[in-house]
Amino acid sequence: MKKETNVIGVIPARYASTRLPVKLLRDLCGKSILQWTWESASGARLLDRLIIACDHPEIEKEAKKIGAEVVNTSDQHTSGTDRIAEAVRDIDAKLIINIQADEPLIHPSVIDSLAQEMFTNKDLFMATVKKKIEDKNQINNPNIVKVICDKLDFAIYFSRFPIPYYRSKDNNDSSDKAHYKHLGIYAYSKDFLYTFKNLPVSRLEKAEKLEQLRALEAGYKIKVIETHFDSFGIDTADDLYEVERILMQKGYA
Repeated sequence: MKKETNVIGVIPARYASTRLPVKLLRDLCGKSILQWTWESASGARLLDRLIIACDHPEIEKEAKKIGAEVVNTSDQHTSGTDRIAEAVRDIDAKLIINIQADEPLIHPSVIDSLAQEMFTNKDLFMATVKKKIEDKNQINNPNIVKVICDKLDFAIYFSRFPIPYYRSKDNNDSSDKAHYKHLGIYAYSKDFLYTFKNLPVSRLEKAEKLEQLRALEAGYKIKVIETHFDSFGIDTADDLYEVERILMQKGYA
């Protein structure tokens, strides 16, 4: 009997990158960035399959070398969501998890928690993850996306700006003045993945360069769960050095 597939994790892996050319194949403590991300995601217990969706022979070669399942997709996609939609088009599954290829520090329990949230709350279309910001330097960093939520933990807004803006400067260390970092991992019901993909690019999405704002602006809710495990996207050479430092600190090199 064919095993039912409930949860597919997909790592959209694009060869080209503007700020750090061919970044997914860059060496990071003896492994490629792609290998670190794939190995981290492979530790998730609730994934039935984990696929690398690529657009270039060199990415495919690396994926096969590390033993990953790989699917070739068009090199014309403008977003990871489009690449994922092509990769899973002919696969029968209930839940798709979008795992960013340039986040080698992603913790497998974050993936599991996201999948569990979607299964527990059957009415959810889409979910993502936040973490409380501990390093105050991240609050004003536009490369660190912030999120604010309502009392039911649905996203109100995502921004590169430090939201909320605390007008009063008194008692800035108060716990009720926390900022939350958005981790770039998403879960969608498979049906909603295609709904989301086909939505027109929105005004807010263009302004912030944040694809998830397309869903909010169209009126869809995004559930946000909290984690204590941090992650770190690699966009620049400085990011690469920082992740290398973290891995060395953890004893991986």
